[in-house]
Amino acid sequence: MPKLVPKIRVLVGAVVAIGPGKADLLQAIAKTGSISAAAREMRMSYRRAWLLVEGMNKDFKGPLVATLTGGGGGGGARLTDTGNEVLQRYREMEAKAARAVAPDLRGFSALLRTRARGRD
Repeated sequence: MPKLVPKIRVLVGAVVAIGPGKADLLQAIAKTGSISAAAREMRMSYRRAWLLVEGMNKDFKGPLVATLTGGGGGGGARLTDTGNEVLQRYREMEAKAARAVAPDLRGFSALLRTRARGRD
C-alpha cells in the first residue's frame, strides 16, 4: 500500500495562494536557478510554470521569484527572501499536518483497498 500523505493548500477566497505544486515549483526554481529548467524537471510547460510564478508574485505582498535578464550567459530566476520564507513556512505546515494526522491516516489506511497503481 502506498504511503498516505496529507496535502495542504492555503486558499485566499477560492484562489490557491500556495499548495503542493506551487511549493514544488518554488523548490525546483531554487534548485535549478531557472523557471524553464524547473518546468522541465517537473514535466510541465514553461508557460504553465510562468503563469504559476506570475500568480504567486501577485498573491503575496512581495514577489516570490525574481527573474534575471538574459544576455550572453542567459537569464535565470531565484527565490526572493519572501519566496524562501513562504516555501519554508509551507514545508513546516506540511510536516506539522503530517504529524498531527498520522494516527488518523493509519486508521484510514486500513479502510482502503490495495491498488496496483496510485491515484489521488
